[in-house]
Amino acid sequence: MVQVLTMAANHPFWVWAALAAALLGSEALTGSGWLLWPATCAAIMAVLTMVFPLDPLQAMGLFAAMTIASTYLGRRFIPQLAGHDDRDINDAAARLIGHHGKTVGVFAGRAGRVFIDGKEWAATSDDELDLPAGTAVEVLGLEGAHLKVKAA
Repeated sequence: MVQVLTMAANHPFWVWAALAAALLGSEALTGSGWLLWPATCAAIMAVLTMVFPLDPLQAMGLFAAMTIASTYLGRRFIPQLAGHDDRDINDAAARLIGHHGKTVGVFAGRAGRVFIDGKEWAATSDDELDLPAGTAVEVLGLEGAHLKVKAA
């Protein structure tokens, strides 16, 4: 154990690099986004310990301060800069809002089926009139498992 502590004290670069790799590996497994900031800060600390002779307590304090600041700033500002979209990318129906398609058959009683982006969907018409087959429609939203459409 003494040899490990001696190696860590004499070569802090490798300790910080190993911590950065472990945090980055954990982030890759979880995909949470929370471990990216500490992993980056550990990598920065690895470089800083090569350039500046930092006491271990100073290095840990600097790492903690950088991690807190980068996590706060990253979580606060990065989504706004990236044009954060609250829609679920896995929700195929929600992504169809605004898309155009055609009715598959006659809409009777405001209910029928539409063909949009290569798929057939159950739909409810926003119009009071029955829509004939082949009518161009636009998706307005969702009503349960049905797309809400209007004649385009």
